[in-house]
Amino acid sequence: MNEKEKVLTHLDIPYSYELAKRMEMYRCNPVLGYRSAGSKAEFLTGEMLKKEMEEIGLSEVTKDEITVDGWEFRKAVLYVLDENGKKREIQLGAYQTNCVTDGAEEYPLVYVGKGTELDYKDIDVKNKLVLVDINQRDEWWINFPVYQAHLKGAKALIAVQQGGYGEIDEDALNAQDIAGPADAPAFSISRRDAQWLKEQLDNQQSRELWVTLEADSRVMPECKTYNITGQIPGKRKDRMIVLSAHYDSYFDGFQDDNTAVAMMFGIAKALIDAKIQPENTILICAMAAEEWGVIDSDFDWSTGAYEQVFTAHPEWVGKVIADLNFELPALAHGAGARIRSCYEYQPFLEQFLEDLPVLTRAYPEDASVVSPIETWSDDFSMAIAGIPSMVNDFTGGSFMETHYHSQFDNDEYYDPQVYQFHHELYALLILAIDATAVVPLSFTGVMKRAQEGLELVKSCENSCLEEKYETISKLLTGAEKQQEENYRWIMQKNSAYKACEDPEQRETLYQSLRQTETELLKRFKTEQDAFVRIDWYGNVFYPHEILLRNIHLLEGAKKNLEEGELSVALRKLYDVDNNAYAFMFDKEVYRHFTDYVYHQPKERLKWGYRRLMQHENLYDLVKQLLKKEEAGEKDCREETAALAKVIDKQYKMAEQTMEEIYQTVKEHFVHPIQEQ
Repeated sequence: MNEKEKVLTHLDIPYSYELAKRMEMYRCNPVLGYRSAGSKAEFLTGEMLKKEMEEIGLSEVTKDEITVDGWEFRKAVLYVLDENGKKREIQLGAYQTNCVTDGAEEYPLVYVGKGTELDYKDIDVKNKLVLVDINQRDEWWINFPVYQAHLKGAKALIAVQQGGYGEIDEDALNAQDIAGPADAPAFSISRRDAQWLKEQLDNQQSRELWVTLEADSRVMPECKTYNITGQIPGKRKDRMIVLSAHYDSYFDGFQDDNTAVAMMFGIAKALIDAKIQPENTILICAMAAEEWGVIDSDFDWSTGAYEQVFTAHPEWVGKVIADLNFELPALAHGAGARIRSCYEYQPFLEQFLEDLPVLTRAYPEDASVVSPIETWSDDFSMAIAGIPSMVNDFTGGSFMETHYHSQFDNDEYYDPQVYQFHHELYALLILAIDATAVVPLSFTGVMKRAQEGLELVKSCENSCLEEKYETISKLLTGAEKQQEENYRWIMQKNSAYKACEDPEQRETLYQSLRQTETELLKRFKTEQDAFVRIDWYGNVFYPHEILLRNIHLLEGAKKNLEEGELSVALRKLYDVDNNAYAFMFDKEVYRHFTDYVYHQPKERLKWGYRRLMQHENLYDLVKQLLKKEEAGEKDCREETAALAKVIDKQYKMAEQTMEEIYQTVKEHFVHPIQEQ
């Protein structure tokens, strides 16, 4: 029996399932669950996982102390008398904000639609509870209406999801990262309870309904929590593979992320029980504070992973050849399993999938690889630190809209075949990566993506970028071909290493590749710093893509204004940076959530530090155009002239960015790797 067969034989799916269920033991809120950053429930779960690591045979089990902003949510209940004088108890979910009542306190409750600036017209909400409808997937994030309510003087905002999340049931609550200040309290309510409250308001023919709130939600700045790590020692101690998953959660978090932590333990246990000593040390890391961990930051999730690689163990960079992160692995998120990977690992993973033996049949379609990685999970923090990463893709399918971050994330949606398939797939992937002599990175996809992004130059009206486009395009074409050759050379070396049976020759070959691996990992970090940017909604782009898209939108809007088509122009301006929020919220809300990205220290911005491009503030321009549209005015010469200046600024930034891309590619990606 070979190593693959041994490991597959020793996988124990019932063990993983039982561990996932056991993680539900500790709860911040006795009724709803929650295991939040820095809470007692998170701490006790970490202690349990530490003990479990020791019991399954991991060595050097440690607690890595990190500093995060913590949150304890113990209770939030509304009590309301109906028209018959009968008391109704309504459980509320919560967001990471401060709201501690002195027992049960009475407040008027006011319904204000979607909670936008216009919804407050002629409504006084000072020291009142504000009920709003929200669709965070299709409209805006929770922080905008919450802060708008706070500025209006509300005691707290209570949000009901009207699509986007929690669609599974009328009783579903929802929780997300607040991305806002701690002193603007916020809770969530089910659609059923929200509808009942609206009916009470209608029955009373009143704008206000008196309710009683009893709440205990406390944010704890700069508290300590722990990432829990253990090892399967490899023959090579300083070359490592990391497995990661987070153990904090909303509600019970069975899928997100109990099953992922348990699968990681299950795979480690199988390797140990099969008596496999890996070539490289395998690190098992249970991450804290993934769901939230920073007050008033647009980048307030994945805090534990960021702190692990930037503060607790920066020395991992250059030693870890891959991070395999796990999220929601016990259900299908589409017709076929997908590995979401950084571009550099994509060719290796595609070949790995082609060579797979027959595994548990859990999907109608074959597994595939998609790129790039996204910001929604811990692998992004790992990658920008310089550690090539991947995750089982979990953002497709209906679960995100239905069960995700609700009390319905439980084992009723458990698929044992999918769970077993993921155990098998990633156990074998660990062995495949472990068998390499040099990290199997290909930068071909990076060059190709950069080239594709440049095509937007052709849609620009100004020809000033054309010369740069031709020069960079030629360089990228050459770099792409060179990177294909480099990858072939890398895989030839890995194949030779795998085939070599003479221990001395294997070691000689391995040692001859150390400098090459160092250079490859340095190039990976260089590429992450130079190319990886995000937009205002957390999507990953290259810097020139963001600028060229803005130019395309702005030029289109300018042309629309010249033709008197204000509505069409406004639709384009809506998509420029974060200017969508200028349409719905007042200037202070817009300003706060723009400035806090650019005027906070690095330690508050975490993985978002310098990832957003320079911002185009179109707030005043949008408001002027909205007034003219409402008044039926067509003369927009002033606004057209203002847009011309904005476009010129974007062109200058694009020109500078394209020059920086040229220099990065020329210096790092046009040379044969074997010469290093």
